[in-house]
Amino acid sequence: MDAMEVILTRRSIRKYRSETISKETVDDLLKAAMSAPSATNKRPWHFIIISNREILDVIPSFHPYAAMLQQSSLAIAVCGDTEVQPDFWIQDCAAATENILLAAHAKGLGAVWLAIYPRAPRIKGLQDILHIPPHIIPLSLVSLGYPAEIKQPGNHYDQSKIHYNDW
Repeated sequence: MDAMEVILTRRSIRKYRSETISKETVDDLLKAAMSAPSATNKRPWHFIIISNREILDVIPSFHPYAAMLQQSSLAIAVCGDTEVQPDFWIQDCAAATENILLAAHAKGLGAVWLAIYPRAPRIKGLQDILHIPPHIIPLSLVSLGYPAEIKQPGNHYDQSKIHYNDW
């Protein structure tokens, strides 16, 4: 798949087969994440790979949209270090999250972005269960697995959202 095809065909996948994702594939996803742009090249991100079934199964108790984790092979928590980058950690970690989603799709995986920040119960829930220090804030959680559903690409191009030179 070329880059445009990956971007235009990626969909949120919430149903997974029971296959395991290899360490090599996870490493590739993390390489993609760490290739994201970063304000002043601070790279404030940290990634927690969650493959422990007990942890994956408990996350939906504090995240109301995370039921798919009970089927996923693993999840990646994308966290920002507010001491390294107090101003732009959110943008940097969002870019890293998107790179994970695109790389996952390119590798034949299904994935969905689960928002953590700015919801306090979700932040505290992940910080508690994953023992994350207070200055590290989880921005997102990416659920990953081999897809058990196929979704057709959507066409989200909207000419009315485009402006040239002024509003």
